Amino acid sequence: MFRRWTNSHREQENDESQLESKVRRCLSTWKVNELRAALGPLSGQDLKYCSDACLKRYLEARSWNVDKSKKMLEETLKWRSTYKPHEIRWNTTGMDNQIRHLVYLMENAILNLPEGQEQMVWLIDFTGWTLSTSVPVKCARESINILQNHYPERLGASFLYNPPRIFEAFWKIVKYFLDPKTFQKVKFVYPMNKDSVEIMRSYFDVDNLPTEFGGKATLKYDHEEFSRLMVEDDEKTAAFWGFSDKHKHGVGNGYGGAEVVPEPAALVPPAS
Repeated sequence: MFRRWTNSHREQENDESQLESKVRRCLSTWKVNELRAALGPLSGQDLKYCSDACLKRYLEARSWNVDKSKKMLEETLKWRSTYKPHEIRWNTTGMDNQIRHLVYLMENAILNLPEGQEQMVWLIDFTGWTLSTSVPVKCARESINILQNHYPERLGASFLYNPPRIFEAFWKIVKYFLDPKTFQKVKFVYPMNKDSVEIMRSYFDVDNLPTEFGGKATLKYDHEEFSRLMVEDDEKTAAFWGFSDKHKHGVGNGYGGAEVVPEPAALVPPAS
C-alpha cells in the first residue's frame, strides 16, 4: 500500500511539474508574440536577428516587460546597424579595436553555439595581470555596456581565474557598472582554493580543460592553424548574414586579413 501511494504521489508531482512547464512555455510564447507585434514589420538582417529565442532573451533581461524589452531591442538594432558587429574580422590591434574584437568574439561564439543553446560560460585568465596593463576603466565600462545592453542573457557564468590581490581595487570600481543579475554570475577562482576550483570543475569537462586551469588537456597554440580557423568562421558569418565576405582579402573596413595574419605582439596595450 505504501509503495502504491508513493508511486501515485510521484506521478501526481510529475503531472503538476509538466503542467507548470507547459503553462510557462505558453506564457513565454504569448509574450514573444506580443513583443514581435509591438516591434512591427522587420526585414533583412533585423528580421534574421529577431528570432523567437532572441526576443525571449530580451524579455528575460527586462523581467518580461514588453515595453522595456521593445525599447532595449530597438536600441540594439540601431546599434547593430551602425556598429555592424557581423562585419568585424578577428585581426585587431588598437584599444578601440580591442572593443571591436570583443564584439567579434561574442558574434563568433554565438554563431558556434550548439542548436538550442543561448548562453555561454566565460573563463578569463588573469595570470600576469597588473594595474599597468589593465584595461582603462572607461574602456571596461564601455565593454560592459555593450555586453549587457546588446547581448542580454548570453552569459551563463563568468570565471575570473587567478586574479591578483591588486585586482580587487579595480573590481570595486568595475562592479558598479554591472547589473545585479550579471554580478551574481561572476565567480572568482583561486588555484590554491579547493572550493573555488571545484566550482569551476562543475561547469567544465576536466578532460577538455587545459592543465593551466586545473584540467587534464594539454594544448599547444598554433597561430597559422588558429588564423585559418578564424578565416573559416569569418566566411561562415558572411554566409549566415547573407553577404559576400569582401574582407577575406583585406578589403573593407580595415579589420580583415589574409589567410594567415601576423601573430600579434601583445593583445592589450598598456593603459595610458
